[in-house]
Formats: sequence, structure tokens, C-alpha cells
Amino acid sequence: MTDSESMAANDPGADRRARIDAARLYLVCDCLPGDRGLADFLPAAISGGVEVVQLRDKQLGDDFLAEAAGVAAGVCEEHGALFILNDRPDIAAKVGADGVHVGQDDMPVGQARQIVGPDMLIGLSTHSPQQIDAEDASLADYIGVGPVHETPTKPGRAAVGVELVRYAATRSARPFFAIGGLHAGNLAAVLDAGARRAVVLRAIADAADPRRAARALRGLLDARPLER
Repeated sequence: MTDSESMAANDPGADRRARIDAARLYLVCDCLPGDRGLADFLPAAISGGVEVVQLRDKQLGDDFLAEAAGVAAGVCEEHGALFILNDRPDIAAKVGADGVHVGQDDMPVGQARQIVGPDMLIGLSTHSPQQIDAEDASLADYIGVGPVHETPTKPGRAAVGVELVRYAATRSARPFFAIGGLHAGNLAAVLDAGARRAVVLRAIADAADPRRAARALRGLLDARPLER
């Protein structure tokens, strides 16, 4: 067993937090991204450079969501990506996910922590400076900042633009990921604003070649190294 494998076995929480801190490209998808099954789609996206996968599917009942989450968790573990489940810490714990992501209108971070325990990641969506500075954000392991652009996946949620990204770059105590309508054609603006991590949805999920789409995004991100 290598030193890194020993650390992961002895402290899986520390290992996951180190991995989310180092991650650059985070994918959110539903159970049929681009009308493809997760078992076919996710390996291609991960091989292109995706390091974190979040399953977000508000339409599925509990049994089907648990089944899809189990598939995604297995694929992510096999291919070396972190697996996050949206909004459902109970199902995340059940399927052995690496983490759960909650929104401002979902369960508070502290309550989610009571369900998933100390070793699972918890992410939190933020949409304003006040939310970035709030106690809930300080309790999370990472935050999402956005939506930078209006997106059909968040109907009714106003775009925050790059100003909130600039705020997070100087104020967030946690690793943050810019999110909201991002793709290879507009990613440079959020990188110029200080983001070094990005969440994408349709840019990979709707791409004819998800591996190629992920590689293009990783190329842009990797040109702006993380500051340690």
C-alpha cells in the first residue's frame, strides 16, 4: 500500500478534502446526460479531465435515484473521480457517495453533516456575498458560486455575473467553483475574475464527444494553475 492509499484508508475525510481542494473540473448531470446511460457517459467525461461528478435529478423517485446514484458512485470510484449526490444526504450515505451538495433552500449544512458523518464532503450553493460570508458556507467543504450566466437548469435564478466570482476569490474561506452557463467560449472571463475551478453541465452532458469537451475545458483551466 502506498502512502497516499494508507492516508485514504486511515482518514477518508482528509483524502476527499484534499482531492476537492485540488480539483479543477466538476460536472453536474442527470441520470441520462445527453440521452446516454451513466455507465457509458461518465467514463468518457472522466477520462477527458472531469474530477468531480454530481448527480442532480429532481424528477426521480427515491428508489430510482438510489439506483442511479449507485451506478454513478461505482463508475466514479473505478475511474478515480469524486461522486457527489445533490440534495439527498440520506441516499448519499446509503450508496457510499463521497459527498452531498445542498442549496440555500435545502437542508442546512450542519444538519446534513449529522446524517452523513465527518468523512463525507458537503458542498453548498451560494448566490450573494452574504451567503459566501455566512456560517453555513464556513461549515461546508466547498462552495459553488453563481449562476454566472442565466441557465435553464435554474429557472428564475438571476445571473450574478463575474462580480460575485471576484468577491469569492478574495473572501471565500473554502475552495469555490464558479457555476452557471459556463462553456469553453466564456470560461476565460471567470478565470480572469479569479476562479480556478468550474462546474459545467450542458457543455459536457450535451456534447457529442464528452471526452473531447472535457479536455477542452481542462486545457483552459490548467493554463491557470491553482495558487497554493
